[in-house]
Parts: sequence; C-alpha cells; structure tokens
Amino acid sequence: MKNRFLPLAALFWLSLLTAIAQPARRPVEVIVTMDRDDWTYKTGDKVQFLVTVMRNGNMVKNASVRYEIGLEKLDPTIKETKTAADGKLTIDGGTLKTPGFLRCIAWVTVDGNEYRGLATAGFDPQKIEPTVANPQDFDTFWATAKQELAAVPMDAKMTLLPERCTEKVNVYHLNLQNNRKGVRVYGILSIPKKEGKYPALLRVPGAGVRAYYGDVATAENNIITLEIGIHGIPVTMDPSVYLDMGQGFLNGYPAYNMDDRDKFYYKRVYLGCVRANDFLTSLPQYDGTNLAVTGGSQGGALSIITAGLDPRVKWLGAFYPALSDVTGYLHGRAGGWPHYFDKNGVKWNNTKEKVATVAYYDVVNFARRVKVPGFYIWGYNDETCPPTSMYAAYNVTTAPKELKLFLDTGHWTYQEEKDIMNNWLIEKLTKK
Repeated sequence: MKNRFLPLAALFWLSLLTAIAQPARRPVEVIVTMDRDDWTYKTGDKVQFLVTVMRNGNMVKNASVRYEIGLEKLDPTIKETKTAADGKLTIDGGTLKTPGFLRCIAWVTVDGNEYRGLATAGFDPQKIEPTVANPQDFDTFWATAKQELAAVPMDAKMTLLPERCTEKVNVYHLNLQNNRKGVRVYGILSIPKKEGKYPALLRVPGAGVRAYYGDVATAENNIITLEIGIHGIPVTMDPSVYLDMGQGFLNGYPAYNMDDRDKFYYKRVYLGCVRANDFLTSLPQYDGTNLAVTGGSQGGALSIITAGLDPRVKWLGAFYPALSDVTGYLHGRAGGWPHYFDKNGVKWNNTKEKVATVAYYDVVNFARRVKVPGFYIWGYNDETCPPTSMYAAYNVTTAPKELKLFLDTGHWTYQEEKDIMNNWLIEKLTKK
C-alpha cells in the first residue's frame, strides 16, 4: 500500500489554511442582523439593524456600541455611538433608492478588547446592473488569443509523486507550456488507477502564491482532477519559497501591465486555464464529454471566465467570484476585488488605458457569454468580494444558474457549503 500521508510541512500548511478559512470564535460576540429573515428588501423599504452583544451566552448590559452604516466598501453615511442597556440595540438603517447593499458594522469594547460584527441588507439585488464596458471586439480579442495559444505546443511533463499516491489514485506534478515558449502552467494532477474512461474537474486557485496538493479525494470518486497554480512556477516547493515570492516580485501581481490589454498579467492566467483543459481533454482516460471547473474568489472568477472562454466546459461551480464589475467605484458603488478603483487605487488606475484593459478581463463580460449550467455560493457579508459586484456578473448570466446564499458568511465558507458544491459537481460529472 502506498503511503497516503503528506509530508509534515504540507500537513502544517494545510492545517494553517483550514484554520484561517473561517473566523475564530471569541469570548464576546457582536451579532448584527436585521428585521427580515432573508436580509432582502425592495428599494425604498426601510431596514432596521439589530445589534446584540453576548458573553458566555448572556447579554452584556450597558454595552457602548459604535456603529457605521453605508454602502459596502464606501465611506459610511451614518456614524453613531449608543448604549445597549440590556445588550440589545435597534438601529434605523434607512433605505436605498437604487438596487444595492447597505452594510452596518458595529464595534464594542469589553474589558479593553474590541469586538466587531456586521450585517448587510440587500435591496433588489437581482436588479443590479453592471457598470463595466462590454468591448465590441471582446470576442475577437479572445478568439485571437486562443488561436495563438493553440499554435504553441503543450509540451506536457508529468512527474509521479509516489508519496501522494493512494491505492486508487496516481498523483503527478504537471508542467505544461502556456501561450508562449518558456511560459509554463504547473499543477497537481490526480488520475484514477483503474483502467477506464472518466470525467474531469479543473480546480482554479484563489489569489496569492502557494503550494498545491491536488484533489485526491474527488479523484477517488472516479473523476480526473487537476488543481493548477497561475504564476508559472512549480507548485511543490517549500511554503517559505512562496511566502518570499508573494512578498517580493509577485506582490501586487493583479495590476501588472494593466495599461496594456496584451501584456496584462491575467492574459496568460486566463489562457493557462484553457491550456489546462487542453491537457485534460487530451488524456486517454478522459471520457470525452464531461468537464467542469470550480474555484473560489479569484478561482470563482476563473471558473466563470474559463466556462465563458472554453466550450468544452459543461458545468461551473463558483464561490464568491472576484474580478467582477471592478469599475463599480467609478460609478459610486463598490467594485470587485482587487479594488483597482477604490479610494486607495483610483489615483493610479483611473486612466483611459487601464479602464479599457479591465473591460477585456472583467468577469461580467465572460458571464454574459457563459452557456452552461452554473452553481454559485456566496454571502451578503463578504468584505473582499462585495455582493454588489458579484450580482452584477450573476444577473447578466443567461445560462441555467442556481445561487445558494449563506447570508452571514464573509469571504469564507462553512463546511456545509463545500459539501454542497462538491456534491453538485460530482453529481453532474458522474450523472448520479
């Protein structure tokens, strides 16, 4: 029997990622909610936010609550401090006259420590329209890019990772040539050992620079899986290497060459996802039909983008997609991560060239072109990918779609969300 255990360094890294995936419980909780169970209103309706301060399951009496209310990611329109005499406080949050989201953030200091909570009210979210331009030559631009990619040999190299293999699955470090010679795509490939034809799942990554360990568990359900990185570097190095890269030459990569649509950092990233599918569909073990893509945040964006670019994809699963309607800030509302045009970036990025470039890379314009079923999950409290930006993309998608809301979640997921998404993907890929 093959050794099924990861190296100690890998286990440590995985445990660290798990630990930060969801906020840790603290001794005092600031719970913010509102007067409707679904947190959703029509424009013009008034919302009341309800703040409860709890310690050891009991109300904290006479708590001083400092709170701010306003549109996500923008300066608040209400800033006040009031006393919650019995541990509860009802706040008149006002309303919105146009579709969007209104957020209440509350802070309480107890025994010298500050605690924070928030809740976000949606106003006709399914009527939110995008702000980003839809270039007339968008399809031509990406058709030409894919033609250029197809002309570059894939030059696939697979290195078996015996320590990661299981009784049912072989695991490889994969190395592909991307859209030009010398530019590579790396990932972890997991293939069922048993002879046969299998569906395939591409996992695309969230933002950052890190090692990857592949999706062996799904592969053991008789599905070929490939988890890729986006930076053209091997994905099996020591975690300290990625830390150095992330703080060094890859720091700020989402904005590299943003003033040139042909040199923008994400061009080879998007094409790298297509190249990964080139490889998956070339495998003799692939069943020739069933291919899905999934990811969260930047990976949620790449899932939609890949499905919009590549007709071989039959299903997509996206958690809280980034890179959606990034120009929202230029129109008085929140834009998507990486917040190119917020108050910190607008001075540098609000140029004719950069605004023109992002239109070719915004998730909204790929969502317009998605033709396959998609399953989407996010929450109203996401402070990294504002729900306004995500709905801007979701609302223009005309393909079959389903949105599962976990209202109180921010930029993290409950285990139940992961299970729901995995089960949906496996069901679609295996037709069970």
